Amino acid sequence: MKKKITLIGAGQIGGTLAHLIALKDLADVVLFDVAAGIAKGKALDIAQSSPVNGFNVNLSGTDDYEDTKNSDVIIITAGVPRKPGMTRDDLLGINLKIIKEVAEGIKNTSPNAFVICITNPLDVIVMALQKYSSLPKNKVIGMAGILDSSRFIYFLSQELKVPVDKIKSFVLGGHGDSMVAMLGSTEVDGQKITDLIKEGKISKERLDQIVDRTKKGGAEIVKYLEKGSAFYAPAASGVEMAECYLKDLKKQLPCAAHLDGEYGTKDIYAGVPVIIGSGGVEKIVELQLSSDEKENFKKSVDSVRDLFNAAKKIDTSL
Repeated sequence: MKKKITLIGAGQIGGTLAHLIALKDLADVVLFDVAAGIAKGKALDIAQSSPVNGFNVNLSGTDDYEDTKNSDVIIITAGVPRKPGMTRDDLLGINLKIIKEVAEGIKNTSPNAFVICITNPLDVIVMALQKYSSLPKNKVIGMAGILDSSRFIYFLSQELKVPVDKIKSFVLGGHGDSMVAMLGSTEVDGQKITDLIKEGKISKERLDQIVDRTKKGGAEIVKYLEKGSAFYAPAASGVEMAECYLKDLKKQLPCAAHLDGEYGTKDIYAGVPVIIGSGGVEKIVELQLSSDEKENFKKSVDSVRDLFNAAKKIDTSL
């Protein structure tokens, strides 16, 4: 029996997710969208490429949660994307309403699924989703750190003229402006980035600029596209998480996970390295942080908490 992945939201990310999952032959795909025609059209279009690309997965589109029943993985992209000049926080009111409906749908049809949330503002939406759905905390997770880390590694590779696979790095904390680049754990071809600064291969100022560009990575793309936001890299990141779960890979990935005392913080979702396997989030990896990193991580968590308090004012049931 093939596994089943439901994608809630058949927009740009949803369609790209469906295509990547099919190309990897990972699972059957149900595209769910309130606009059933878009979900059906995209599913049919991708399915028609199967003889060319040689994959064998079943793709369907729907606007009925019954068709998503007993999904192994659910990836949520439903919501309004950012428009130019819109902050992630502006999105909050609109996307909370949408997530509440999604949570109901999932709870009723796929209570055992591993749920990955991509909808912004990420950390708060994933926390709201878990509360609305009452699904186990280790089975509800947010995609952000993989994307931010990927952007950071790409920018570094361009700057240092080094292939991306020679760079190891990741980020912690909230998705967006409060993200924390783990410079202490960043290595280029086996060398610490801090040593490269000492050797004059890259200046501290230039590195800070790259970190800043990473934080604003989404906004930069929104500005170029004018209508819409990033979708290729976010979709690739979501698929990596789904694959880890379905294949029990036990890979360490930076994700927005529920913290219960780890990193000195409780009852909040924030970006940390986790091990994903068939049990969902099987472990939260606690790293030794420098005092700078600790302080920045705390600021990041505080900003997520502030935004969640704003969400509670919008919907007192949270």
